[in-house]
Amino acid sequence: MLIGLVGIGKIAVDQHVPAIADSRDWDLAATVSRHGQVDGVEAFADFDHMLETRPDIRVVSLCLPPVPRFDYAAKAIRAGRHVMLEKPPGATLSECHTLEAMAREHRVSLYATWHSRQADKVAPAKAWLAGKTLKKLTVTWKEDVRQWHPGQDWCFEPGGLGVFDPGINALSIVTEILPDPLHLTAAELHFPQNRDTPIAASCRFYHPGGADVSANLDWLEPGPPTWNIEAVTDQGTLLLENGGGKMTIDGRHDEGVAGLGGEYPRLYAQMAELVVQGGIDMDLAPMRHVADAFTLGKRVTVAPFEW
Repeated sequence: MLIGLVGIGKIAVDQHVPAIADSRDWDLAATVSRHGQVDGVEAFADFDHMLETRPDIRVVSLCLPPVPRFDYAAKAIRAGRHVMLEKPPGATLSECHTLEAMAREHRVSLYATWHSRQADKVAPAKAWLAGKTLKKLTVTWKEDVRQWHPGQDWCFEPGGLGVFDPGINALSIVTEILPDPLHLTAAELHFPQNRDTPIAASCRFYHPGGADVSANLDWLEPGPPTWNIEAVTDQGTLLLENGGGKMTIDGRHDEGVAGLGGEYPRLYAQMAELVVQGGIDMDLAPMRHVADAFTLGKRVTVAPFEW
């Protein structure tokens, strides 16, 4: 199937383009970007022009920042195109619900992707936790924004999510592997004096079984990132590291492939299935937790942030 890729930034170049190139399901037929392009692929600067001149491209993958994404997705759906959304699927829950309703009306597929759910050990972790009693779950998600989003001011603008841009990856895993639903009960959000989104956050959650569930997020972590989720149960302790790429049970490593290389290929394989089946996948559970954090969170002003 022919696919168009919109927004040729770091994540598109590092993840989307290689995943499409290696896929048997997709051919990258066009890109849309004001600044970037892919060698050998037709490049457009205007999305409307691509939709008008390339009716053969039936699927669009949107890698734009969250705030402008709704307008592009709405145009694509109205034009009868299937749409794949980089995480988070939108800037607000309301616009995501609107997109889903539009997709159903126009009978096209819509996919809110959560790439961290496709990490190698997420499915095994979910299977191991099934049937066990959770006592405590701790998320520690720390990285250096200067490494992963160098100079990208949109992260700190309204709708950019700040530290929840990486933190929502952790929440996407938690909401996938736990058999019971959670909801946020308290948060403390650290806003740099000169920015509009938080650079660190601590969150606490209600668990129906009374487990102690918390998340600590930091976007100023020097050196290698820490992307860990530890779950203490009545039958042992599970530790997910490397964003779900490595799993340890009571200190014993689960053998197998450890890494992040399979995430985006799996997303594109899932999108192919949705298009063939005419399906929609718009799970917004990770986004609800972030929205609740901004609603309930205590705001703490911290030192200014500069690149």
